[in-house]
Amino acid sequence: MGVAAEDSGTTHGRSRLRRAVALAAGALMLLVPVNALPGDRAQAASAPVSPASPAATGSRTVEVSIDSLSPSVPVKGDTITIDGTVRNTGRSAITDAHVGVRIGDGGPLSNRSAITAAAGRGGLAPSDGAEIAKHRDALPDIPAGITVPFSLDVPVKALGLRRDGVYQLGVSLTGRTEEARYDHTLGIERTFLPWYDGAKAEPTRVTMLWPVVDASHVAAVSSPDEQRTPVFRNDALADDIAPGGRLRQLVEIGRDLPVTWVVDPDLLATVEAMTRPYEVAGEDGDTDRTTRGRGTEAAKEWLDGFRKAVAGDEVIALPYADPDLASIAHRGKEVPGTLGQLKSATELASYTVDTILLVEPRTDVAWPVEGAVDSSVVSVAGAAGADKVITRSDSLREPRSLSHTPNAARPVGAGITALNADAELSTAFTGDMTDAGRATLAGQQFLAQTLMIGQQSPDKQRSVLVAPQRRPTASQARAMAEALTAAEEGGWITAVDFDTATKAAPDPDAGRTVPGRGSYPGSLSKQELGTDAFREIQSTQDKLDGFVVILSQKDRVTTPFGTALMRATSNSWRTEPDGAAPYREDIDTYLDSLVGAVHLLDKSTVTLSGRSATIPVTVENNLAQKVEGLELRLTSSQPNRLDPGAPQEVVVEGGHTRSLKFTTEANANGRAWVTARLYTDEGVPYGDPVRFQVNVTSVTDVVLLVIAGGLLLLVLAGIRMYTQRKRAAREAAEQRGGQEDGPDDGPDDGPDDGQEDEQHGGQNGGQDGGQPGETGPDTDPGGPGAPSEGEKVGR
Repeated sequence: MGVAAEDSGTTHGRSRLRRAVALAAGALMLLVPVNALPGDRAQAASAPVSPASPAATGSRTVEVSIDSLSPSVPVKGDTITIDGTVRNTGRSAITDAHVGVRIGDGGPLSNRSAITAAAGRGGLAPSDGAEIAKHRDALPDIPAGITVPFSLDVPVKALGLRRDGVYQLGVSLTGRTEEARYDHTLGIERTFLPWYDGAKAEPTRVTMLWPVVDASHVAAVSSPDEQRTPVFRNDALADDIAPGGRLRQLVEIGRDLPVTWVVDPDLLATVEAMTRPYEVAGEDGDTDRTTRGRGTEAAKEWLDGFRKAVAGDEVIALPYADPDLASIAHRGKEVPGTLGQLKSATELASYTVDTILLVEPRTDVAWPVEGAVDSSVVSVAGAAGADKVITRSDSLREPRSLSHTPNAARPVGAGITALNADAELSTAFTGDMTDAGRATLAGQQFLAQTLMIGQQSPDKQRSVLVAPQRRPTASQARAMAEALTAAEEGGWITAVDFDTATKAAPDPDAGRTVPGRGSYPGSLSKQELGTDAFREIQSTQDKLDGFVVILSQKDRVTTPFGTALMRATSNSWRTEPDGAAPYREDIDTYLDSLVGAVHLLDKSTVTLSGRSATIPVTVENNLAQKVEGLELRLTSSQPNRLDPGAPQEVVVEGGHTRSLKFTTEANANGRAWVTARLYTDEGVPYGDPVRFQVNVTSVTDVVLLVIAGGLLLLVLAGIRMYTQRKRAAREAAEQRGGQEDGPDDGPDDGPDDGQEDEQHGGQNGGQDGGQPGETGPDTDPGGPGAPSEGEKVGR
């Protein structure tokens, strides 16, 4: 909106004006504009700044809005029609009012910085030029707070456009108020008029990115059906892809434009899922009470239209779910697995776009949010497989000495090429473009800036990149499309695809120094995911890896959970910060529920009715698929009293239970605790253990006496064998005539060794008696104390 301005309309007022201008001009000679654009700083440093008149400090009683300017690019013989409104923001009525047109004094603007300066100027200034008297629109009295429309028709020949360039055009309101009963200017709005005959300059090559990106709509939970149909957090996407919706209009508008499409594969996969019946979470995200989605037909129509729109065009596929590269670079890259997940997102992107859109996309391009980079962001982009990074000139800045806008492409090291989007062009259509005045001004500024780029060096063709906001509204997209079309029809630009921009020769004077970490914008840094978020994601991934090893159909789990974890790092959480943590928690909670669906049923106390008995342990599988690769092990707290049997392999069909029977051997009466637990093939415990008590009451005294008798016989046999060996040794010594050795061996070695073995044997016997069936390390496996002999006796 234009702001109000006043002039006195009297001789005294003109004298005061001249004195103020002189003083201001003297002071401003010391100033150098600090907002010069790349390529204009050197010119701006020596250019005088137009001082504001005293009118700039007036009452600010009127807002002027230029709602349309047609044609936006006039040619000889045209008549320009300017429609708009004026609003009286003062306290008294405006009388004797009219609107008029002013062409900036001094001819075309000199550089891009002059365009920016004029757009931001406040009240009336001498540089606005004089009102064209013959082309005015008289207005009725305007009461306070009232808005009235106006319309002006001005022949091009009345504007005095003499040579190619960008002209400042102003629409001002002149009238009287209760406070000042004389004609004076109460408000002005400025815009820009390109004038170009196309005879001398090479058209600038402009690459316009056309992003089709949206927030994530899929919940962490999926339906328990065979297809694992995703459950949607809400059904807002159905409105966006329906006729009149944002995404529907983006595709329809871009279809006829020479643009390069930028696509989030997750959006394509989500809409493709909507082409079949799908479920939407209930109130407050309740995934247990879902309703049927309503966007199935719209999804089919949107995908069909999108396929037709991109046919023959270049498509850039962002990594799946549009991961936040800056968050990964600054907070997540040190967490194990994060960079690996980013690579997986890039690989999945190519397959998804190719399968759904039926075009082969390029996946070698990284686009950090708002083109803001530092060395770590560029490094992470390269680690993800990208050798092209879309930056922006307010981050990767051009040298102050550069006198023109350079080509977008330039090497920045490590084999990476930066495509430096023009910040002024890329941000031209932010804000509310449903406001006709804003949309008109944005469009005319885009035309002015692109024409000025060509005017900087008419004999040298440039290649520039426009990277608009990531999720443009329909009105923003429409304003961009109209401006791009008008500039191309004007003849000073030619639209080219992204690949052409990458091949443009780098300007040797263009900026190539990637800023350091400290230069990253603080406003964007505050939106990043924290390191704890990446640790939580990796913890869930580890849990997922341990779960899928038991599944017979792993992809039914790895695919939905893998994509959900990719969504957990999406750029979309920057605009929905309160939803990021709950989303991660939902993923982990849902995974826990699936892991817990395969479990052991609790058991009560078991009483054995014999030395050998069968203990059943039941495994329940509440998943919709078969589980395998599990082993069930039983361990006893007193293995000498109770042997629970060998481990058994577990295979259970989906939705079934299976009881495994363990043959258990008891060697003594009493109680023993048994722990049952599942293990994976790698020996990793799975799920929670089940502990139950086994009461052994059937090992009788007779059996125990038999066991004890057998052990006694074993000990006596050992003593007898020992005595026989000693006697044989003594007799052999006597035969050799060893008279001295015999007596020593008798009293010393014989009795001492016999006593030691007896004690050892007694100790073993006591141990075996106390814990029947246990075999010591020196027991002969074939003797009566071996487990096989014990089992036979027990039976």
